Amino acid sequence: MRAVVVHAAGDVRVDERPDPKPGPGEVLLAMEWGGICGSDISYFRHGATGTAVIRHPLVLGHEVAGRVAAIGPDVDGIAEGDAATVHPATLVGDPHLPDRIAGRTNLHPCVRYFGSAALDPHTDGGFSEYRVVRADQIRLLPDGVSTEHGALAEPLGVALHAVNRAGDVGGKTVLVNGAGPIGSLVVAAAKHRGANAVVASDVAASALVVAAAMGADTTIDLTTSALPEDVEVVIEASGAAAAIGPVLRATARGGTLVQVGNLPGSAVSAVLGDLVTREITWVGSYRFVDEIDDALRAMRDGLDVSPVITHRFALEQAAEALAVAGDRTSGSSKVLLGLEAGTV
Repeated sequence: MRAVVVHAAGDVRVDERPDPKPGPGEVLLAMEWGGICGSDISYFRHGATGTAVIRHPLVLGHEVAGRVAAIGPDVDGIAEGDAATVHPATLVGDPHLPDRIAGRTNLHPCVRYFGSAALDPHTDGGFSEYRVVRADQIRLLPDGVSTEHGALAEPLGVALHAVNRAGDVGGKTVLVNGAGPIGSLVVAAAKHRGANAVVASDVAASALVVAAAMGADTTIDLTTSALPEDVEVVIEASGAAAAIGPVLRATARGGTLVQVGNLPGSAVSAVLGDLVTREITWVGSYRFVDEIDDALRAMRDGLDVSPVITHRFALEQAAEALAVAGDRTSGSSKVLLGLEAGTV
């Protein structure tokens, strides 16, 4: 089979690898679509993302969907031909968590994640023609949800988790700063959760077009306008350290700021005084627990993720796809790889 493998910074190849076979409790997926995430771009550009550094060749991709091609022994409730996506996390070691974070498996101290070099050996992702996964990681797609949209269940789960971290947004105004793929999905998630109005802000006009198509009631071009004032719920999705001060100032006194954009792991300069004087609740949002299931139900119930998809490439065009996804001047939002021969 063919797989998209990053060997080092700037070195991504389509390699031939042996066709895998499912063992007990496992399922073989014939992959159809994969969505490129910021971590895939970082591995491609830098050979690392955060503290995770590539030590061996790594198959990229954790936003994937396909169809069941074969089933190993001791698997029930799944049939060949079923369309499915994958929950990409596997807890390592003792699954018990302290009472303060009971059930929040995304905060487990050691997690293997599809397409991640955080642990050694690395965990290959799903940008390949086939991938064996544990049956409990399989999430069957509801009727009416294509595998193309199913590949976006993972990032939509991230967006829904961020909205959940804000509490009940029903009837409220929500500001989403940063209208990249996650930010635009946060816009849709907030509307799905009952927000009265969603404002999206970004420095890129093309990103704001996508955010509007995903449901933003108002968009703000930050190259010409400032953020609004006194917004009760703000979700920061840009990950830009320079945005921290302005979004704190935009948050209403006693309001909530959710940080879902990945901030740098090194020291940064930021204006934080409003955090104290305005008594803002500032919370982080990391991946998701089971919101991938909520994402599939939301798509089943009509949440349309198609506007966030701007580019599609064939598997053999992986390097070009990664370059386009990482280039803000390309007008790209979510870039998809067709993992099945002839898909694109």
